[in-house]
Amino acid sequence: MRFVPLHIILERYNFIETLRKVGDLPVNIGKRIAELRTAKGMSQQTLANQLFVSRDLVSKWENGVRHPDFEKIKEMAGIFEISADSIVNKESLFLDELSDCFPKSALISEDEMAGILNDFLHRQSKIRSDVFIKRYYFQKSIAEISSEYGIGENHVRSILSKARRKLKTFVEEGHL
Repeated sequence: MRFVPLHIILERYNFIETLRKVGDLPVNIGKRIAELRTAKGMSQQTLANQLFVSRDLVSKWENGVRHPDFEKIKEMAGIFEISADSIVNKESLFLDELSDCFPKSALISEDEMAGILNDFLHRQSKIRSDVFIKRYYFQKSIAEISSEYGIGENHVRSILSKARRKLKTFVEEGHL
């Protein structure tokens, strides 16, 4: 079968409770990265060099324009000599990616959410639904998904971005 029962996803992430509080998510990854970087006396360029990314990308992380994937967070944790969870909780990172797809005031039951997500995923292409499930259920990194499907990391990011946009539209069209 192509789809994982999404009530399991909801239970695993405590998804409904988190969505109820989505406006209050304690995730400000960018601010945390900037604090840790400056506490180490590092410039954005120095951190970028150590992570093999551009300074512009570090700036985007710190300003909340983009979020690093969990593999980069683990690398930063090593540089800052702290645990990755001290930067951000892995589950919060994944939920933060999905938070814009649902109204902040959404109060729905777990069964309703499972139905919405199942209905949404059944309407998607196999690759889009599979990548979505790998990312948000199995918590696979972009690199892991890329390797598993033999596609580039940017392609995986594009698939996930499109899936999130489509989910947001799906919810806005009254499926919530």
